[in-house]
Amino acid sequence: MFESAELGHKITKEVWDTELPPLREALLDAQFDLNAAKFPVIILVAGVDGSGKSETVNALNEWMDPRHIQTHGLDEPTDEERERPHMWRYWRMLPPKGKIGIFDGSWYTWPVLERAYGRMKTSDLDQDMARVARFEQMLIHEGALVLKFWMHLSKENQKKRLKSLEKDPKTRWRVTPRDWKHFEMYDTFRQVAERALRSTSTADSPWIVIEATDPRYQRLTVGKILLEKLRARLNEPAPQPPPIPTQPLVALDELNVLKALDLTKRMDKKDYEEALLTLQGRLNLLTRHNNFKKHSVVLVFEGVDAAGKGGSIRRITQALDARIYQIQPVAAPTEEERAQPYLWRFWRNLPRRGRFMIFDRSWYGRVLVERVEGFCSEADWQRAYSEINEFELQIERSHTILLKFWASISQEEQLRRFEERQATPFKRFKITEEDWRNREKWPAYERAICDMIDRTSTEIAPWTLVESEDKRYGRIKILRTLVQRVEDEL
Repeated sequence: MFESAELGHKITKEVWDTELPPLREALLDAQFDLNAAKFPVIILVAGVDGSGKSETVNALNEWMDPRHIQTHGLDEPTDEERERPHMWRYWRMLPPKGKIGIFDGSWYTWPVLERAYGRMKTSDLDQDMARVARFEQMLIHEGALVLKFWMHLSKENQKKRLKSLEKDPKTRWRVTPRDWKHFEMYDTFRQVAERALRSTSTADSPWIVIEATDPRYQRLTVGKILLEKLRARLNEPAPQPPPIPTQPLVALDELNVLKALDLTKRMDKKDYEEALLTLQGRLNLLTRHNNFKKHSVVLVFEGVDAAGKGGSIRRITQALDARIYQIQPVAAPTEEERAQPYLWRFWRNLPRRGRFMIFDRSWYGRVLVERVEGFCSEADWQRAYSEINEFELQIERSHTILLKFWASISQEEQLRRFEERQATPFKRFKITEEDWRNREKWPAYERAICDMIDRTSTEIAPWTLVESEDKRYGRIKILRTLVQRVEDEL
């Protein structure tokens, strides 16, 4: 993949002086237009050591308005980042719509390093690159312009570059023992990099390999490509969504997972109170277990309106130290959240180890409320199933215990609870006009719920369907499921 970047590309100082001023002016104009546009720009700058990556990033910040650029120079993950899924640090750094995010070091850096040092198998690298490709495809579907630059030097030119930097007292600090070690591993790094680039260079986000022997050629090329891609995107209509796959068929006998639930299950008050105290005690002791510090817990509560999610959450938090849990109620996205991919607001709230994060509603809004109410396109919610499964896979791989609960009640019980709330002064705040309106769309929501369960109840993160017609029974089923799962993990 690097043959064309080893030909000795260079330009004269006269060409540089002639072409740079109009390029800078054009980049600033395009950046100004981007500020009013509704898409972000993500620029990855990667390549071999000593290839001028940082200098290229600095040049872009000099040529454009740095107030609208978010630059991230990434080194070793911090302790906080290590306690969360690998991609957490990158999700938090994504630029909002109308801005440019530049990554000097990215989600490619550590998999390539780990494979080159032999700490990762080739098959593991391939899996990581497949996940990266899906991540970038999601960003593109969410509207982002993704540009990936690989700065290349031949082995001979890398050696010359490192020696030149080391010889000059003013630049000696830029060459480290690690740079020379990587030079000795040049052939290994080249092989790994070629594999990574080949598997992630797609039609929508191809890798652009640039020879870095001549800094003027390198920076001018990057600037011109950025201008060309940015201006093309600004001048063209938004990309069309991909074809919509065929939806699952409705069962001919109209039976589904919700209708199959036995909502007649009950628990008497005495048994409930005894089981509640026992399970809360077990849960509290589990959070004091030495191994609990190696895990985090994410709980997802979904269900029809008035199904008792809040009451179940309170019975869990009664058993927890207030310092180790947080409840995240999920409503309509804020303006800040709408400027990011829909999963962004959930990624940023994932807990550290030794902590609970409880989502009262969650990322499943994309395939429920947004689907039924038409807040997103059909292509958006159709692709969300696989994106959610990928998200939950990454959560599980990071020593996070993930449990998902769906609380279900009948239409008749929901009506009774609505009327009770409306008649009780201190419960009246729980009922809104929207709750009444949603009842009219019960069949559409039921179809969406069943599709959601069928397509996202996986061996990694299965749904627990909770018969909540009787609140006591539902609360105990949730607590018992949680306690048993944590015990199994510890």
